[in-house]
Amino acid sequence: QVYLVESGGGLVQAGGSLRLSCAASGRTLSIQNMGWFRQAPGKEREFLGAINRSGETTASADSVEGRFTISRDNAKNTAYLQMNSLNSEDTAVYYCAARMWGRSDYDYWGQGTQVTVSS
Repeated sequence: QVYLVESGGGLVQAGGSLRLSCAASGRTLSIQNMGWFRQAPGKEREFLGAINRSGETTASADSVEGRFTISRDNAKNTAYLQMNSLNSEDTAVYYCAARMWGRSDYDYWGQGTQVTVSS
């Protein structure tokens, strides 16, 4: 079992920045990828990007390319999502998820953290 807890969300003005954290506990050594997703009201969940244990990241979604950066601290079992140049379209609930070695799906999810960007 893996437990994920996101933090760092909140209200920010357009153009501002936030850094989200995702702390993992449990079978953390079995985590291969940590992914970030978001879901805005009335929209489908969007994959933002992921990072593996070696620190390699996937290509970011076009909507956040060049503005969002994913990083990971294995010693702290924590993944981060640095978000810059935020705009109102970034308002959503943000989730982190863990994909275990040998699995193709993200099996473990955090509870989500709300990010609201005011214009």
